[in-house]
Amino acid sequence: MWFQRSISPYLYVFSLQIKKKQQDVVRFLEANKIEFEEVDITMSEEQRQWMYKNIPPEKKPAQGNPLPPQIFNGDRYCGDYDSFFESKESNTVFSFLGLKSQLASKVGTSFCILMCIFLEFFLRIAVKRLLNF
Repeated sequence: MWFQRSISPYLYVFSLQIKKKQQDVVRFLEANKIEFEEVDITMSEEQRQWMYKNIPPEKKPAQGNPLPPQIFNGDRYCGDYDSFFESKESNTVFSFLGLKSQLASKVGTSFCILMCIFLEFFLRIAVKRLLNF
């Protein structure tokens, strides 16, 4: 007779939820072409301790350790998944990540292009009027 050690359904569902949250963050970063480094804290005690140490005390859970995903921009702590999700819902995710809004920079670029086209058009009309005058 032999026994197979089974994974607790709670542990499996819990791990699955963490994985889905991590995938959600990664999908968002990839879709927005934001460079990032994914750090697997299960493979490095040093990285795990760094993460625990760099989360502000007021952001740590009352009991136990903070669970991944925890999001950092360099040494700056951005927040956990729930904070990330809230920032996505309120359209403040770039600010949450400590980044300049890509939408704002795209709007700024298109505004600049429209202004340049308008000025060129205006100058052509002015030159034609001067030549005909």
